[in-house]
Amino acid sequence: MTRADPPSRERIVAGAADLIARRGLSAASIRETARHANAPLGSTYHYFPEGKAQLATEAVQYAAASVERHMRAAMDAGPAAGLAAYLKRWRDIVVGSGFRTGCPVLAVAVEEPPEDEFPPALRAAAAAFDRWERLFAESLEAHGADPEEARDLATLAVAAVEGTVAMCRAKQTAEPLDRVARRLEALVAAAVAH
Repeated sequence: MTRADPPSRERIVAGAADLIARRGLSAASIRETARHANAPLGSTYHYFPEGKAQLATEAVQYAAASVERHMRAAMDAGPAAGLAAYLKRWRDIVVGSGFRTGCPVLAVAVEEPPEDEFPPALRAAAAAFDRWERLFAESLEAHGADPEEARDLATLAVAAVEGTVAMCRAKQTAEPLDRVARRLEALVAAAVAH
């Protein structure tokens, strides 16, 4: 890329999502994001005039949409296939990064927000979790699960996988994710068998 060829807005957003996934929201300043995305600082401020809050929100939305697209495609084959794809995606990300990358949505969700404020990035994280849960619950229901059980199991699956990704990073092993995968797969099989 030359100076005459500015980085795309999407590449900066993707870089911000990756940086947040690796280092957390606090470490993802505009300057660090520009450096991480190999973008001029001026371009980053041009694309994100509202600063870090805007960039973090769009990074969460970008990451959430990527996960959702992947899940939605796999859910066409049923909730077991969707769960397997969700688990595999996170296993590939965590292991493939040498246990350095987690979920940017979770990273934003665990940051302490400013007092008396509910930042847009945190709202975007809540919306992402809601969409992932709803997508999984709808697939469970469509395959015969009781609606209340489907919603409960969807929340359990998203929470378990998100939490386990953090455990894998801390322990430097995929073993927690593999154990959770076995339990969740059994629960999904039981829910759709009824």
